[in-house]
Amino acid sequence: MTNTRERVPSHTDEQVNRRIRATMKRNVHHYSLHREEIPRRLRELDDEWDIERAIEANAAAIAFTGIALSATRGRGWLILPALVSGFLFQHAVQGWCPPVPVLRRLGFRTAYEIEEERQALKALRGDFAGSREGGSQALRAAAA
Repeated sequence: MTNTRERVPSHTDEQVNRRIRATMKRNVHHYSLHREEIPRRLRELDDEWDIERAIEANAAAIAFTGIALSATRGRGWLILPALVSGFLFQHAVQGWCPPVPVLRRLGFRTAYEIEEERQALKALRGDFAGSREGGSQALRAAAA
């Protein structure tokens, strides 16, 4: 069983993983040149939904819809909450369920991937003692 940090990326097409990493690297490089914008980007990262949150919200909406439809249109609609429960369990255990590939292609990142960008930006901003030492901004960006 894959560890929590790698379970979603390990079930994601490598091209999608590369695109997500490249976007993060471009972001860090951009903010290395525009350090005054780092606080705004950190606030954006605080508000970014990770893939877990997106899956949970999606599952809750579908389950609620299935329950509401079963109350008004017939018990057959209970299949929706049953399927969603199975998908949630599958995701918890394996890191994959049917919405994962779609959400990853839409750019949803794991909490760890979001945190990687946050820590890199904090290092660029000088939040960590070692990040203030040596080198140009380009070198600090590469190290971050």
